[in-house]
Amino acid sequence: MPFFSVVIPLYNKETFIEDTIKSVLNQSFQDFEIVIVDDGSTDDSHKMASSFKSEKIKLLKQTNQGVSIARNNGIDYANSNYIALLDADDLWHNHHLIELKKQIDIFPNAGLFCNNYEIFHKENFSSMAKFNFDYKNDCLLVEDYFKASIINTVALTSAVAFSKEKFKILGGFKPNLKTGQDSDLWVRFALHYKVSFNPVITMSYKAYIDDSLSKSEFNSIRYDFINNYLKEEIGNPSLKLYLDVNRYALAIRSRINDEKHLYLKLKNEIDFNNLNSKQKILIRLPKGVIKFIKKFHVFLISNNFYFSSYS
Repeated sequence: MPFFSVVIPLYNKETFIEDTIKSVLNQSFQDFEIVIVDDGSTDDSHKMASSFKSEKIKLLKQTNQGVSIARNNGIDYANSNYIALLDADDLWHNHHLIELKKQIDIFPNAGLFCNNYEIFHKENFSSMAKFNFDYKNDCLLVEDYFKASIINTVALTSAVAFSKEKFKILGGFKPNLKTGQDSDLWVRFALHYKVSFNPVITMSYKAYIDDSLSKSEFNSIRYDFINNYLKEEIGNPSLKLYLDVNRYALAIRSRINDEKHLYLKLKNEIDFNNLNSKQKILIRLPKGVIKFIKKFHVFLISNNFYFSSYS
């Protein structure tokens, strides 16, 4: 039995999947299998994935059912005790798996193991992820996952590992969530288990590829995810903080998309004490001003400069 099962959901990523698979096969730690679940791709993704002749690769195919079901099916099929997730357009550095194993060896009772990562805002421009807690060079247990994740999330899908057993106990990915399904799972992990973090950067997240939250349908689904935890956040100030920051980000998206009803609901549900000064100003600005700031933000990224509401 391999130590890790690497589960990759695949849907119409023919441009990226070759490099993604190579980044796994080139790992310094070689005790793994790769389970690729083709979720009904209509391009040449399946052809690209099947061109690899490695015995480590198991390629499954299903009708298009969404990424949650693809991941759940891949994990069901996996032979290993530990699952490492990777999206079909992200890349691992060659020490990714060995650094995840380091955490597992140090904190075997933790539920979620998270490596540090870099964020590509465009093809040749990246920045380090920023977290709201102090760390040095050693692996550690994150004292407060929710507070730590209000800038960038400590748990990023392509940078985590977990045991298959604990994943099953938590119920897996929720198929009804077309977006936010990963964040939803990390919330459940953090509510029930310890979260480990390794400061070593081991993966590259291509944030510029997916912008699904710009779609109004997905904004409503994201709202449903956030409000799944109304009961839990009442007695958990850190969870309330984390969800309010997510409400803020979604409110800005809704404002830009002319979703006035959703914007007003989100604005009324936020405890403004959980926002910083910049966020309090931005969420109250007229739609036209927010759109201008968004365009200016895109312009700055095109010139290799990035800022956020925490910058």
